Amino acid sequence: MLDELVKFFVVLLVVVEPLSLLPILAGLTEGSDDAYRRRMSFKAAAISAAVCVLFAVGGTALLKLLGISVDAFKIGGGILLFMLAIEMVFARESGVRSITPVEGEEAHHRVDISVFPLAFPMIAGPGAIATILLAFAAVPFGSAQFFAQLAVIGVVLALTLALMLVTGPVMRVVGVTGSAVLGRLLGVLLAALAAQFVIDGVRGAMA
Repeated sequence: MLDELVKFFVVLLVVVEPLSLLPILAGLTEGSDDAYRRRMSFKAAAISAAVCVLFAVGGTALLKLLGISVDAFKIGGGILLFMLAIEMVFARESGVRSITPVEGEEAHHRVDISVFPLAFPMIAGPGAIATILLAFAAVPFGSAQFFAQLAVIGVVLALTLALMLVTGPVMRVVGVTGSAVLGRLLGVLLAALAAQFVIDGVRGAMA
């Protein structure tokens, strides 16, 4: 179980990629006071937690209702995560996690940026949702592993919130370039993990 938890933690952390949020948060809150940035950060983390828990609890039932097997979702989810990895490595917008220029312009004029674009698609976006569905698909509801994986989600979101609350100091140390370099390195790791999901799905479907 420990191996699965570590794998889930790594994949979810790489998909959420908290450092990549900081330049966006800094840009969207430029000219605002620290209290506004903290309020948006806490609200975005809370909304993301609600979305993640919703899919963790009801995701498996949804897959069964739609007649989607776990192996099929591993293949589809792996492809989705691979697209996200390409976006991270080559800094190209795949639409999995990034926002369009029009959406970015709209976000700059929003008073409340916690739901869009922070909670969705930046934190609890398609990649994070796919990762959660993959992790919980074969886990019995109410089991020890189920609650352990919920705890992993909490840890990842807590780390994300902690970084968002210190956006200013972190950006002064890391900078946009440092954040981009780390994102590319993590993208390579995510590509390998996504490929493994596809391989496991194909192997399971052919068994």
